[in-house]
Amino acid sequence: MSANIDIAWAKPDLNVLPRLESSEIPGPKSLDMHGRASAIMKGYSGQVKLFPVVFESGHGVTLTDVDGNVYLDFSSGIYVTTLGHCHPKVTEAVQKAAGQLMNCHDFTTPIKLELLEKLTEILPGDLSGVQLYDSGTTAVEAGLRVCRAATGQYEMLSCFGDFHGKSGHSISLARMNKASGAGRAQGFYMMPRPNPYRPWFKKPDGTIDTDAYLAFYDEFILEATTNQVAAIVLEPIQGWAGSIFPPDDFFPKLRQWCNERKILLFADEVLTSMGRTGKYLAMEHWDTLPDVVTLGKGFGNGFPVTAMVVREPYAESVESISASTSYGGNPMACAAALASIKAIEEECLLENAQRLEEYFTKRLDKMKNEHPIIGDVRCKGCLMGVELVKDRTTKEPFDEAGKIVYQSAFRKGLAWIPAGHILRMSPPIVMDLDTAARCMDMIDEAIGETEKTLGYNG
Repeated sequence: MSANIDIAWAKPDLNVLPRLESSEIPGPKSLDMHGRASAIMKGYSGQVKLFPVVFESGHGVTLTDVDGNVYLDFSSGIYVTTLGHCHPKVTEAVQKAAGQLMNCHDFTTPIKLELLEKLTEILPGDLSGVQLYDSGTTAVEAGLRVCRAATGQYEMLSCFGDFHGKSGHSISLARMNKASGAGRAQGFYMMPRPNPYRPWFKKPDGTIDTDAYLAFYDEFILEATTNQVAAIVLEPIQGWAGSIFPPDDFFPKLRQWCNERKILLFADEVLTSMGRTGKYLAMEHWDTLPDVVTLGKGFGNGFPVTAMVVREPYAESVESISASTSYGGNPMACAAALASIKAIEEECLLENAQRLEEYFTKRLDKMKNEHPIIGDVRCKGCLMGVELVKDRTTKEPFDEAGKIVYQSAFRKGLAWIPAGHILRMSPPIVMDLDTAARCMDMIDEAIGETEKTLGYNG
């Protein structure tokens, strides 16, 4: 591991942090301010509804609320502030850009050119056709249009449990409800994907059968589509579904499957890109090059900047989809993204994410051995999941336990992410090992307390 890892600026004083000032958590100011805000703003996330704290500031791996409580951050603002809150290099770059030029539509600017050239340098293979956006949904929608333009086909395949956005066709790539519209958009289909802990298809020895999934895809295309499939769209690691990791042979086999059928492979890496898993792209873990990829969340470390990138053979197809946007690629966004990439390089943060993975993997395995309600654990870089079950044999989800563990750890000073019976964790990749251990201690304690609260005897 590199000796040049530079994360000292983000290291909290664990002698005094986390620090809880108010007698109740959330505190009185948080409850008052959130109550006033929620009377006006509607549609809060489940995370906020479970714990309506009002944050005022952040630094590195800490968040401070309006009552003066200081939390250790184990969510990165839902996978966004990958480099920690208010990273000095990113803050300085955005401040400079905001005082120089805020927007000029999609004209080239010096900072945009530098970002584009840096992207082609760090991304694998011939991913070289770039368009910049301001939200993950918009980038995904553009990627779908490129797939149609590049192939002349129009149907899209996606997978159960994936999440790709909240508008238009991106909704049709995932689970829908009545509010989503009259139905899934025409030509959009969903299929199961391999989940090693909860497999649909198994070999005689009980292990997951990846080949059976691919065989099912062929049967599905024959029976359910008009065989005009442009692309299969997937998250490399499912986020919303609870940090679900594929078996290691899935993406290499899927890449070959797509090649043989002239179907494009579209990796939605809005959540998993830019160091979250210890690589610039999560797909690099499986040596698999997608034809189209979307970047976001940690791309600008909190500033709204995303990208849709295509391989060289399909780059000209971007010209035919009216790809430009009003806000995408503005100078402030480009400055944030470029500064984030430079910080990852200069501070050896990919290496630090890998170092943290070594610790988290060992700690999660230990917790699984000690807590009977933990059915499965998974980790890659700083992206983790802990699946809580009522019984390890039946694997029945333990939603009630997940809610209690989430709230209990938050009251101890840990800001993180709920997901039903699956605990999701995504600490900033600037976190040091001592802080990582303190955060895991709080989760470990919360799980133990929850087992006692529920009278769980294993």
